[in-house]
Amino acid sequence: MEVVIASTNKGKISEIRKILSGLEIEILSLDDFSQIPTIIEDGCTFEENAVKKATAISKLTGKVTLADDSGLEVDCLNGAPGITSARFGGDGLNDAERNQKLLELLKEVSDGERKARFKCVLAIACPDGKINTVCGECQGLISLEVRGNQGFGYDPIFIPDGYSKTFGELGGEIKDKISHRARALFRAREVLLEIIQKVKQK
Repeated sequence: MEVVIASTNKGKISEIRKILSGLEIEILSLDDFSQIPTIIEDGCTFEENAVKKATAISKLTGKVTLADDSGLEVDCLNGAPGITSARFGGDGLNDAERNQKLLELLKEVSDGERKARFKCVLAIACPDGKINTVCGECQGLISLEVRGNQGFGYDPIFIPDGYSKTFGELGGEIKDKISHRARALFRAREVLLEIIQKVKQK
């Protein structure tokens, strides 16, 4: 069974491929299709954006589609950057610049007030219109400086609870077990297994 990941983010696609390995599926990404329009993420929640992307891409490709919307919520910033995490600070910034922007906003904030969490909502849409959503969270703190060069996005400034290193220092082996996306994907595996069984029974 072919499953489309509604993304072109190579870091994200790599994580998804690893965690979903072993399932009887062939994983495709948006790079495998030509002329797929950009889906505008104008929802007010991670779930709304994930469902919109999954539904639209599933209709366009005729295949089971998995879409995620995820982001970083910082308590002392009232949950920002939240659903605008990928565009935080402006569309022209890269990951490193967004990290510096966030650290600058928190430069006067003490260690105990730097609580944050990564959130991920995954939507799985089938061509028949059926949609399932699952979610995952990872609690932690924002570090005082950029640390580590592994992962992507805010990984080099996020220290997950129970660890003293950032995701950028911990690397993929640990991140793929405890991250927000990993936790959501472990739940998504169960949904995909059910879909695979139904396909086999047809």
